[in-house]
Amino acid sequence: MSYRDYGKTPRLHPSRVSGRGSGAELFVVEGDSAAQAVLAARDAEHQAVLPMQGKPLNPVRANRAKVLANAFYRPLIQSVGGGFDADVVPRHARYDRVLMLFDPDADGIHASALLLMFFGRWMRPLVEHGLVYAVRAPFATIEHPRLAEPIQAYSKEDLAGLRSRLAEAGALDLQVRYYRGLASIDAGTLWASCLDPATRRGRAMGLGEVENAKAVFG
Repeated sequence: MSYRDYGKTPRLHPSRVSGRGSGAELFVVEGDSAAQAVLAARDAEHQAVLPMQGKPLNPVRANRAKVLANAFYRPLIQSVGGGFDADVVPRHARYDRVLMLFDPDADGIHASALLLMFFGRWMRPLVEHGLVYAVRAPFATIEHPRLAEPIQAYSKEDLAGLRSRLAEAGALDLQVRYYRGLASIDAGTLWASCLDPATRRGRAMGLGEVENAKAVFG
């Protein structure tokens, strides 16, 4: 399905500072609801947001003309800057990092894989220079009187492990708040777990991760 089927071109919500070396970051998220949640919690001086509606075409199977005509990839290329295909120059990019921030579910995994394959195929030097990141959004938050502050679980397995360890420590009757996407996460938790460079769970994607995505979705 093409972005044109949605009748809407994603709109960039820019940061007030852009340019390599400025600390500027571009978050790519799924849909307008997620974008509005990130906008409410972000550092507007340094963090821009670009929403993805639906799923774009497969960037590995599509040719150059189709990618450039696509209603998501085109504004993404323009937003990131630094060129396209063989003309990419990482130092000319507008951001120090492009961060993929998607819901921790099957749709989010698929969206992340498509975007990673896009960068690996059409803006490969950005991956090679460590500009493309993946950030994990929390699956749930755990609260208990014995905890100094709430803690986040990032998957069902992570939540089960935390429950087990807390139970062994005598912390029973946990209060667990599940999240149904970024839009359901309060601004404070979203900032600390996904947006704050000092505390979020994120890492640079390499060519190995690109190849893994291609093996599964390519």
